[in-house]
Amino acid sequence: MTLEVDRCTFGYRRGVSVLRDFSVTFPPGRTVLLGPNGAGKSTLLGIAATAITTPESGQVSLNGLIPRSSDARKDYRRRVGWLPQQVKPIAGLKLREQVAYAGWLKGLSRRAAWKAARSALARVGLAELATRTGHQLSGGQLRRLGIAQTLVHGAEFVLLDEPTAGLDPQQRAVFRELLTDLSPTTNFVVSTHQTEDLAEVFDTVVILDRGTIRFQGTVPAFLAHAPADTAPGRLAEGAYTGFIHREA
Repeated sequence: MTLEVDRCTFGYRRGVSVLRDFSVTFPPGRTVLLGPNGAGKSTLLGIAATAITTPESGQVSLNGLIPRSSDARKDYRRRVGWLPQQVKPIAGLKLREQVAYAGWLKGLSRRAAWKAARSALARVGLAELATRTGHQLSGGQLRRLGIAQTLVHGAEFVLLDEPTAGLDPQQRAVFRELLTDLSPTTNFVVSTHQTEDLAEVFDTVVILDRGTIRFQGTVPAFLAHAPADTAPGRLAEGAYTGFIHREA
């Protein structure tokens, strides 16, 4: 299963493109999307999720499914999940209600969404907090709530935009464990600018900078680009910095 962005052009202001004639194919498994702030990562994931305005040109597809018509778009969005940078609690709703609501918006019936919400919360370790409201959660728990909302409708490809931003080291470790636990049944693309434990979590690395792919390949191929004098524990950082600086 692959998710493809094909020759897409998009800009938030007329005449200024964040991505121009841009193409990338995300393979099955766990892909990390690296890049500095302003590289275009959020825009790329928003386009891939059909969560922002349709690109000026180009298209996205999931295993050949192109979200052109209304029905095809609904099908596509059922199969592709998206977690934006900001996860916001819905006032007055308990966790299970909020996750069920997300499932209903993705096309599940109310009964199916309510049932799936319980399972999704369990998958992210929030089952015991199902009757709390989102405003009672810590930052790490709120991120997990967002992931539950993304998983509730059975998405096959999940796009996560900076899911560990603002989390402390312990919370990031919990997130990495969650990602590993879910990966046998779900494909992920995770946008970040952090390189910690990259080799233990991901299969594929994509580096995006100023709307251009600087590197795409396996984790071992990426780490091989680190300078020879790089400390063993900083290979990912060395390789990443080299790509960004080399093309600066």
